[in-house]
Amino acid sequence: MLKLHENDRLSEGDALFLYLERPGMPLHIASVAVFDGAISLADCIEFVGAKLPLIPRYYQRVVIPPLNLGLPAWEYDPEFDIHNHIREVRLQHGSDADLKAAAARILSVTMDRRHPLWDITLMQGLEGDHSALVVRVHHCLADGIAGVGIMNVLMDAEPIVHALAKKTPRFRRPPQRDAGTFPVDGLINSYIKRVMVMQSEVVELFKRALAQTEQDSPSDVERLLPELPTPAERLPFNVVCRGPQKIAWGEIPMEQIKAVKEATGTTVNDVMITVLTAALRRYAELLGAKLKGRHLRIAAPVNTRGNDNPNDLGNRISFVSVSVPLGVRSPRKLLAAVHGRMQSLKIGHAAEFVALAGGLLGMIPPPLQALAGPMVSQLPISLCNTICTNVRGPQAPLYLLGHKMLRSYPYVPIGGEMGLNCAMMSYNGTAYFGFTGDVQAAPRLHRLEKFLSLSFAELQKAVGIQSRRPRREPPKPGPVPAAKPAVEEKEVVLPASA
Repeated sequence: MLKLHENDRLSEGDALFLYLERPGMPLHIASVAVFDGAISLADCIEFVGAKLPLIPRYYQRVVIPPLNLGLPAWEYDPEFDIHNHIREVRLQHGSDADLKAAAARILSVTMDRRHPLWDITLMQGLEGDHSALVVRVHHCLADGIAGVGIMNVLMDAEPIVHALAKKTPRFRRPPQRDAGTFPVDGLINSYIKRVMVMQSEVVELFKRALAQTEQDSPSDVERLLPELPTPAERLPFNVVCRGPQKIAWGEIPMEQIKAVKEATGTTVNDVMITVLTAALRRYAELLGAKLKGRHLRIAAPVNTRGNDNPNDLGNRISFVSVSVPLGVRSPRKLLAAVHGRMQSLKIGHAAEFVALAGGLLGMIPPPLQALAGPMVSQLPISLCNTICTNVRGPQAPLYLLGHKMLRSYPYVPIGGEMGLNCAMMSYNGTAYFGFTGDVQAAPRLHRLEKFLSLSFAELQKAVGIQSRRPRREPPKPGPVPAAKPAVEEKEVVLPASA
C-alpha cells in the first residue's frame, strides 16, 4: 500500500474551503465563456478526455480521514467517468438572459464530493450561432490564477480543428493508499511540522515589517495592521447567504482603462476598483442605503505564488482589505483615494499579515474546523462588504476545437454575509466583470450592468477622455489550418502523487 506524500494532502487554506461550504453556499470558482459556432458534446468529451493526463489532479477526488483527524487528501477516483463531468443543456430562447439564468442555476448547486470536484456544462442554442461553456472548479482545487492556467491547457492559440480518436486514452490507476496512515500522517503534518514552519514565518514577517518601518516614519506602523479584525459596517447586501444565486455581467475595453490610467498616473487595478466602487455606490443607493461618511471595505485577493508556476493547482493567494469612501462622488477624488489606499497597503505588508493570520487559523485542529465551518459561515459577522478578484487572463484569442472564445465572464462565490461579490478578468483586450449575488441579499442585480457602464463613462469624462461605446467583435470566417494528428489510444500511467 502507498503512504501519503506531502503533495497528496490539501493545504490548510484549501481544506478551509471544504469546511466552510454548505447548501446554499457552494464554494467553487467558475467562468462562463461564449464561443463562435456550435461545439459538439461528443467532440468536447473526447477532446477534454485526451487532455486530462496533462492535469492528473482532475482524476482525483477528496478523501476525508476518519473522524477528520488530519487534513483531507487527494486520491484517484476508482469510478472515474468523464461523462459525469461534461454535460449539455439547450437554451430555450438563446438570449444572454437565458444564458445567465441557466448558468446561475448550475453555479448555485454544490458538487458531488464522491467524484473529482470539477465539471463542464456545454450550453447550446445561443443566438448568433454561438455556444457557451460553464466551467466549475472547486475552490479547494484551484484559485483564479490556477483556473486561468487550466484554460491554457484546454485551449489553443490558433483555430485548429483536432482530429479526435474514437476512444479516450486509458489510464492505469496507482494502488490504493493505506487508509490507516491517514490519521497518523495527518496529525504529524498538521500539528508538528506546521507549528515549526509557522514559527519561522512569524519571525521572518516581523523582520521585514520592522525593516520597512525604519525606512518610513514611526506613525506608519499602523499601516502594518490590516482592518480585517474589526467588522465592516453593513450595506444592504450584507446579510447571510441562503441561495440560490443570480449573476450579472459587464465589460470594458482594456485600451480605455489604460487611457484613464495613463492620464491619472495610477494603475489598471486602481481604475477597475474605482469603477466598481462607484457602481456599488449606485446599487446601494438603489436599495435605500444612506452613504454619507460611510466606507466600502473590499477584500482583494493577492497572488502569493511569486516566481512559481502559475499553472500550479491549489490556492496561493492572500487578501488585502481596501477601505474606500462611498460618499465621494467626484470620480477623480475617488480614484485618488483608491490609489493612495492601495499604495499604503503595498508598503504595509498587509497581504502578508493576512496570510499569516490564515496560517494561524489553519492550526485549529481539522475536526473542529469541519464541525464549526458550516456554522461559522452563517454567523452575523461582516469582516468585509464584498470580495473583488482581478485576474489577468490571456491577451490573445483562444480557441477550443477551432471555435474562437469571444467572451469570458469570471465567477467568484459568495458566502457568509457577503451577498454580493465581483470577479474581474482581462481577456484579449477586454476587462470582463462577473457579479454574483444572493437572490435575497442582492435583488435587481442586473442593474449593476448599467451602473458599471455609467460609472466608467463618468470617470472618463472627469479625466478628459471621450467615452466610446465598446463593440463586440463579430466572428470572422477564415481558413482553418490542417488538423493535428489524432490522439492515439494508448495507456497513460498516472503518477502515484499528482
